[in-house]
Amino acid sequence: MRNMNFWSNKNVLVTGATGLVGYWLTKKLLEKRANVIALIRDFDPKTELYRSGLINQITVVSGELESYNTLERALCEYTIDTVFHLAAQTIVGTAKKAPLITFEANIRGSYNLLEACRRQQHTLERLVVASTDKAYGTSGILPYTEKMPLMGQFPYDVSKSCTDLLCQSYFHTFNLPITLTRCGNIFGGGDLNWSRLIPGTIRSFLEQKPPQVRSDGTFIRDYIYVEDVVDAYLLLAEKTPEPGICGEAFNFAPTQPYTVLKIIETLSELMQTQHLKPLICNEAYGEIKDQYLCSKKAHEKLDWAPRYSLEQGLRHTISWYQEHLALDQYALC
Repeated sequence: MRNMNFWSNKNVLVTGATGLVGYWLTKKLLEKRANVIALIRDFDPKTELYRSGLINQITVVSGELESYNTLERALCEYTIDTVFHLAAQTIVGTAKKAPLITFEANIRGSYNLLEACRRQQHTLERLVVASTDKAYGTSGILPYTEKMPLMGQFPYDVSKSCTDLLCQSYFHTFNLPITLTRCGNIFGGGDLNWSRLIPGTIRSFLEQKPPQVRSDGTFIRDYIYVEDVVDAYLLLAEKTPEPGICGEAFNFAPTQPYTVLKIIETLSELMQTQHLKPLICNEAYGEIKDQYLCSKKAHEKLDWAPRYSLEQGLRHTISWYQEHLALDQYALC
């Protein structure tokens, strides 16, 4: 049984709180009466953290992962006992256009945080770090399991492979209380990265336009609803001290992967836009074609399973965009 008061008055640092998972995690932590401290680089009023007003319920540390002193100051001054490290440059296309920016944020930013946590280890009780399925790289054997090597090839994938390995090094060398999450494509309300499949497709359908597909549409991925991911993060953090958990990585995935075209077809059915056929651009390059995860380890060791089916998650997501895009016409421009 989970302790319902576990998070009450804990001092929790969240990096990447303005992102999709960061917002939903912050929301859930506040509901559980945690004291949330967020590292925020840019003021962006369009993000859900600001629009929802949650920004007024948390402590903000202004700065970026590349600033080591900022990280150690935050950990020290706010006596942080829990860290959720979500901040990263996550857009694959951006990583290809600007690899240095991606490497600086994702690799340098991560070892800065790990080192700051090591120096404040007397108060730190748990550190959950967001890795990704892309850290595994291209493999002829699927689904990925946690025992497979990390072999990223493209800039974003390499940055996450490095982050993952750095975390393992800090656990094995300094006994830092780290756990790692590896998820597939995460979706849900609040994601304003229109280059991503689900937000971009929903916006296109709301505008009565055919969605554009970068690939040939046959790429296979996991698609997991954000609230299932948040549940996984919290559960993993709570169980970090248990034998066989600390220092481990866990895959979190739905029960079935889907092609890009299947996701578009499902959205089309839910939004009744079957007359809008996708435009296949077939111009994707530098991306892994097929990737999906096995979550057996999370099921067995954490007793975790997703609560939302693909359709349930998509229905919630569509509702969010219908409401918010109707209110914010700038988002349709």
